[in-house]
Amino acid sequence: MTVIDPETQAGWVPEADEAGDEEEMPLSMRLSIADTLTLGNATCGFMAVYFTTTGILIPHLTGSQESGMARHSAATAVILMLCAAVFDLFDGLVARKLRSSPMGAELDNLSDLISFGLAPAYFVLVYGMVADDAHQRVAALGAIVVLLAVVLRLARFSCVTLKDGMFQGMPSPFGALTVVSIVLLELPFPATLLAIVGTAWLMVSRVEYPKPRGRLAGAMLGWIVLSMGLLAAWAFDAPGGQLLLQTGCALQLVMGAVIPLFATARRVNNFRDNRREARAAQLP
Repeated sequence: MTVIDPETQAGWVPEADEAGDEEEMPLSMRLSIADTLTLGNATCGFMAVYFTTTGILIPHLTGSQESGMARHSAATAVILMLCAAVFDLFDGLVARKLRSSPMGAELDNLSDLISFGLAPAYFVLVYGMVADDAHQRVAALGAIVVLLAVVLRLARFSCVTLKDGMFQGMPSPFGALTVVSIVLLELPFPATLLAIVGTAWLMVSRVEYPKPRGRLAGAMLGWIVLSMGLLAAWAFDAPGGQLLLQTGCALQLVMGAVIPLFATARRVNNFRDNRREARAAQLP
């Protein structure tokens, strides 16, 4: 309704708020499909911490721990981290195909910190408390190293511009799965701690890792599904389940060690090729 002022004869129109119109939600507050997948990543990471606490730590502290329950909870926690890796893989693919909200990058970093920083670090911490040959305080230091490595890696990823198709340092999902694989191998405590610290160093190193795109993304997804199957076989005490799980964990460690070697060899070869081209260009 328009109101006429008798002195100015000017029309006054009520503002949109007074007229009852709803204000449109800011663009920065709208969630895209990719953001929803990212939130699924964070949820899986939190639930991994939950199952590690309720199925492993609390029964150990109360003296009511059963090996079967602990095995099921450990397998469930790691499977949830694998599910988080699947969400992390697909949210990037969906964001490139469709769109991402302005807060997509921040959501991705925060979710990765939960699923691939806090969850594996907490897994290492609980391992130090329940394993017979582990030292709790030393394991706590190893867990802190893992958490800080992921924090530094994610912060660097937000600030440093890298060449297309490559990561600098071991990706945090790959690093998290490598850390839990080391724990599940049940190696002697010194070897376990050394391997965990080495993985944390790879995450903050300058070693280049290819981004999971195309066939590599399909191969990564297949490896995650296979790992879930191995964990399920181990959790339900299937024949050969322990051996299958240890084989899968060992393969995860081998991949973590071999990829940097290939990346280093490729860098050396590129350096040699550049020197040869430079020498050839200097010849008359």
